[in-house]
Amino acid sequence: MNYNYCLLLSIIAIILSGCSLNSTQKHNESQEEKKSFEALKDFLTSITTEYPGEIGIALIIDSKDTITINNEDKYPLMSVFKLHQAIALCHKFDQTGTSLDTIISIERKGLNPHTWSPMLTEHPEDNIQLTVKELLRYTLIQSDNNASNLMFDRLENISDTDSLIATIIPRNCFRLSVTEAEMASEHSKAYENHSSPLGVAELLEKLFNDSIISPAKQEFICTTLRQCQTGTDRIVAPLTNKKGVGVSHKTGSGFRDHGILSAHNDAAYVSLPDGRHYTLVVLVKDFNGSEIEAAKAIADISAIIYETISLQKYVL
Repeated sequence: MNYNYCLLLSIIAIILSGCSLNSTQKHNESQEEKKSFEALKDFLTSITTEYPGEIGIALIIDSKDTITINNEDKYPLMSVFKLHQAIALCHKFDQTGTSLDTIISIERKGLNPHTWSPMLTEHPEDNIQLTVKELLRYTLIQSDNNASNLMFDRLENISDTDSLIATIIPRNCFRLSVTEAEMASEHSKAYENHSSPLGVAELLEKLFNDSIISPAKQEFICTTLRQCQTGTDRIVAPLTNKKGVGVSHKTGSGFRDHGILSAHNDAAYVSLPDGRHYTLVVLVKDFNGSEIEAAKAIADISAIIYETISLQKYVL
């Protein structure tokens, strides 16, 4: 892997070394840049064959240049769908004039003590009082299942969420049908929430760059995604110590069935210190290995993409 990775960067460096900012060479520069992206796509494709699972990738650079690999609508989203939930709920609140500071009263006895729920751990009281904004922060930062289920039950159901998102990205690239509670009760239902990598990437792109919800709610979700605490061994791992690089992301982790990991996902919007940005989504399906190995596959892909884009900056 390391040898091939260095070889890729060397090839791209050679391709780009002939580029110039001279106006008479703009066409050649464009052609050489295209070759570098083709080299990147070929290398990423080869990576997806090295791991014991199905890996889909979508990369959008500066909201225009797009690379997709294994882009079928078949990957279980798992908790990545909490991004869809947050966008749909914020859109509904925009339409109804409801504030995210609205307080929700929650009876502790109605929550599931056996699911992943930092909210339940941090609030030992019998009657929990939280704002919708706090519930969304629990789902986006810590991927809290109780908070997600509660909002689906009381604020915006899964069917309406699915319908709203279908007005933002193509209907044929995703489907939302079940909640965390339903997936927990029957693990096979996780496959009923599925997407293509590009479907998730396009949703992130629209969240950060378009006006699909009000500016205040847009800023809230984007800022909250940057504080995400889950899956830091995936897309974030090789970017952690890169000066001026910001990563806003949402992860999703699947159940195991007969040793097979149903899903291991990460979807990120990466901002670079020179003002450029890219969206990277890596969805892993039916992985016959450990969570550590699946995370490494995502981290390797993230590292290669970052280094390639950075290399273009410094050579051009």
